[in-house]
Amino acid sequence: MIIQDIDKGKDFDWGKTSSDYAKYRDVYPQEFYDYILNLGLCKDGQNVLDLGTGTGVLPRNMYKYGAKWTGTDIAKNQIEQAKALAKEAGMDIDFYTIRAEEVSFPDNSFDVITACQCIWYFDHNITSESFARMLKPNGKFLILYMGWLPYEDSVAGKSEEIILRHNPDWTAYGDKVQPVWVPDQYSKHFTLLSQKEFRVDVPFTREGWHGRMRACRGVGASMSQEQVAAWDKEHKEMLKKNAPENFMVKHYISIAELQVRK
Repeated sequence: MIIQDIDKGKDFDWGKTSSDYAKYRDVYPQEFYDYILNLGLCKDGQNVLDLGTGTGVLPRNMYKYGAKWTGTDIAKNQIEQAKALAKEAGMDIDFYTIRAEEVSFPDNSFDVITACQCIWYFDHNITSESFARMLKPNGKFLILYMGWLPYEDSVAGKSEEIILRHNPDWTAYGDKVQPVWVPDQYSKHFTLLSQKEFRVDVPFTREGWHGRMRACRGVGASMSQEQVAAWDKEHKEMLKKNAPENFMVKHYISIAELQVRK
């Protein structure tokens, strides 16, 4: 995938990091899921479509609350991991390999559509209309995000510095608490009902944080094998010097709730 406004147009492929993604990116705290549930969404028989599902983290973690989930992703390896993990857990979730712009279910199919950590990758001139069409009247579109805070957390900050030394084109650094991006195109078909940001401390082991960083866009999804090996060595050495075996990393969660106008 190449997007000119992301990583200076450098190619990235989430499929390259699917094994790490499956193992290390299931890190959302319960507060994240509770916020969604308190909106009355993704539960109790609702039909939910998760775009950019990756390895199915959101559908798999919220499956127990009773919604019927469908997940799609552009990366075949991600979907293969999602299917395997769901099958292992005995979960009935439909997963498909398809670009968000090409997802086309019948009109009024879903109560909720979710986009977690992926809103930047869509062509919103297409998806704003197609999401609205696939939602039922008064259906909801959730834009979900969780990011670490490098200016407030020393380990997160040092991790970013190492990524930038090995991949200076990476642009996803320097995050601060802020509203998740709601592209202007959605205002034609949706009403913004709410936006919320809140801080969370997320527990990691050294291995877990190392894997989480390797599974980010700036490392596993875009570096060559040689670059990843060099990053791997430096990042592990940094963690040995600066982090105990178990530690917390400061993050924030940002969620926007939109309602389709029909």
